[in-house]
Formats: sequence, structure tokens, C-alpha cells
Amino acid sequence: MTRVGVLGGSGTVGRVVVERLAGWEIGPLRVGGRDRDRAAEACEAASGVPAEPFRVDLDDDAALRDFCTGCDIVVNCAGPSYRVLDRVARAALAGGAHYVDAAGDLVAIDALTGGGATGLDHLGLDRRAAVFSAGLMPGLSGLLPRLLAADGPLARLDVYVGGAAAIGPLSAVDALLTRGPRFGTALAAWRAGRIVPGALRPLRSVALPGFRDRVHAWPFLSTEMSRLAAELGVGELRNYTVYVTEAIPEALARAWADDEAALDEHVPAVVTAADTDLAATGPYYAMLFQAVPRDPAPGRPRRVLLRTPDSYALSGAVAALTARELSAGAIPPGAHLACDVLSPSRTLAAMRGDPLVTGVELT
Repeated sequence: MTRVGVLGGSGTVGRVVVERLAGWEIGPLRVGGRDRDRAAEACEAASGVPAEPFRVDLDDDAALRDFCTGCDIVVNCAGPSYRVLDRVARAALAGGAHYVDAAGDLVAIDALTGGGATGLDHLGLDRRAAVFSAGLMPGLSGLLPRLLAADGPLARLDVYVGGAAAIGPLSAVDALLTRGPRFGTALAAWRAGRIVPGALRPLRSVALPGFRDRVHAWPFLSTEMSRLAAELGVGELRNYTVYVTEAIPEALARAWADDEAALDEHVPAVVTAADTDLAATGPYYAMLFQAVPRDPAPGRPRRVLLRTPDSYALSGAVAALTARELSAGAIPPGAHLACDVLSPSRTLAAMRGDPLVTGVELT
């Protein structure tokens, strides 16, 4: 029996985690949130396994410690990620639990490990795992392209991820903070083993498989994609964030150009820009990976396409899958990114059968 605590279990992402784990009969479950009544409502969806609501706040050390104590796995779906960092991971590990974060990234891992990969026995990482970026992006975005390189290296890989989704104030702050060397480089490409700044330009009003109507694709070589290209030996990698209008990139550009104003002042503009996109097409999200293999043998897959109506909810499905893999003993101890420890083929099979996925192609 595996007791799993889901922090932020009453939110969009957390509710999916609770429902998936209960459906797989992984439990009992502990559902935590600032509002105990909402946590209790989420517990009602956990038919088949016992589930208990728990009032806990990220800023309450004692409540966070009590929530984690007695759990075998703690899944964090609370945010924003810039505020969470390694806080919940440390509480989970101290309580003797494995850890899964539906968000988080290299910045969170650095905060947990101090930037080192050895000498971390005091955290319990010699016996337990802490898995970050177990969501859609980063997460699936760094995992699914590996299917295209399974039969040999790639000469080129083009990545397009995006669509239209509501952005709340906390998520808007996360978006505004995605700058600097630990996040990525705008307008850059990966070529011949290195980052080439200024190599690309935005693609305006283009037609892309899986995306509705014409869209705008903005080049951003994320750290996740740089790591992927280096690991797989990709000759050239181009990574684009896709928007249905230019409202969001324009809002972000204005914020980043405004050195005098605090980023919080630009949050309403980002939220409004996301609403503009939703009004244009309705909610949807697509992930498109197109490859040119170095060895173009017949039958090799060259495209992965995944579509969902709700990118946030699908992150919950990925986080739940990661918790299931931990429960099965399929992930080794240590601090990891999900894309480094999940099986691409098993994950794709799970996505095919998930009700949040409206289409999957591997061709």
C-alpha cells in the first residue's frame, strides 16, 4: 500500500492527479490545500481508495511537515513554481517520502542540491527520488522527442508547443520570470553542439499540423531543449512557442523592456492577452515534433503530435503517471527531471489512453 499526498489537490492540476491515482487504485490519498472544504470535494472524486482532506499552506512549516509525514510519495501541484522551488521537496524528503513536482525545473533542482550531484545523503536522495518538471512543458516536451531518436541520431528537430489557454495571475508571474540562462535564450537555435544566439526570427501567420488556423511561432531555445539536443546529438534544433495571436508575446516583450516597473505590474496585461487568445479559438494545446533523421531509413518515425483541450489538466496526468512509476520502483534515487527518468514509449501509451488527450500521432 502506497500513501500519496497531493499538495494543491483541489486545483486544476491536482484534481487530475487525485482522480488518476484513485482510478489506478494507488492510495490511500491525502489531499492538501489552503481550503479544507475544497480539498474534501477533491477527495470525493477519489472513489475506490481512502482519501483524507488536509489543510496546509506553503508558508506554514509545521502544517507542511505534518502533511508530508507518513506519506510514501508527495506530489506537489501547488504554485507558483518560482515560490515553491525546493520547499515542498525538502519537507517530503525529510518526512521519508519520494517527491514529484508537476512544475519545477533546473532552478528548483539547484535550490535543492546546491548545484551538486554528490554528497546529498543528508537529504535522503541516496534512498529516495525527487522528480521535477513532471508536467506538460517542461516534461512531455523533453520526453516525447526521444521517440524520434530511438533508431539513431537526428540531423534536425523542430519543436512547436502552444495554443490557447487561460493564464491566472500566479501563472502569469511564472511566465514573466522565464528569462535568464537557466530558462533559455530567445531567438536562438542549437547548431553543431552549441547555442547560436539570434539565429531565428518569429514565424508569423503560419500553418502547422495540429494547430487551429494560422498561428504565430516565437523562437525560444529553452534549457530543456538545449539539454535534449546535447544528449541526443541533434545537429540542429529549433524550438518555438506557439500563440494563436500576438497578444501574449507583445505583453511579455513590453514587460521585459520595462526596467523600471516591477514584473507584478504587468501581470494583468499577460492575463488579458491569454483571454484574447481564448476568445479567438477556444481552449486547445498542441505539441508537434518534426525530425529529419541522419539515416533516413524507411519506416522511421519523423513526427510526434499530441493534442489536448487543457494543458494544465494534462500536466496532472503526467504527474500522476510519474507517481505511479515511483510506486512501481521504476525511478532510481536522486534528483531528476521527469524527461530523464520516464519511459518515452510507456508515457506515449499512457497518453493515448488518457481522456484528456484528443489526438496522438507517431508517424
